[in-house]
Amino acid sequence: MTSLARMDVGRIGRLWRVGLWGLIAALLLLPLVAMQFTAEVVWDSADFAFAGLLLVGAGLLFELAARATRSLMWRLAVGAGLLLGVLLVWADAAVGVF
Repeated sequence: MTSLARMDVGRIGRLWRVGLWGLIAALLLLPLVAMQFTAEVVWDSADFAFAGLLLVGAGLLFELAARATRSLMWRLAVGAGLLLGVLLVWADAAVGVF
């Protein structure tokens, strides 16, 4: 019974990882697709590099934190903190809010 439960937890963990990296890829592709349909979105390679560095860096930090702890609450807290940090940096870079 315990080995079956461990296999299910491992499978769920893999699904979350695929979902996380898929979301990051979709967020990076979204401006590229939007640039094909409107002239209001104009990103150059530096914008994509910055967004990629920010999102992939946050994803890697979350991966490290998730491997370091087994507690769901700590993982959620780290994820929320990283999400808040990414949004804060993104807002400041986009319009200079701070």
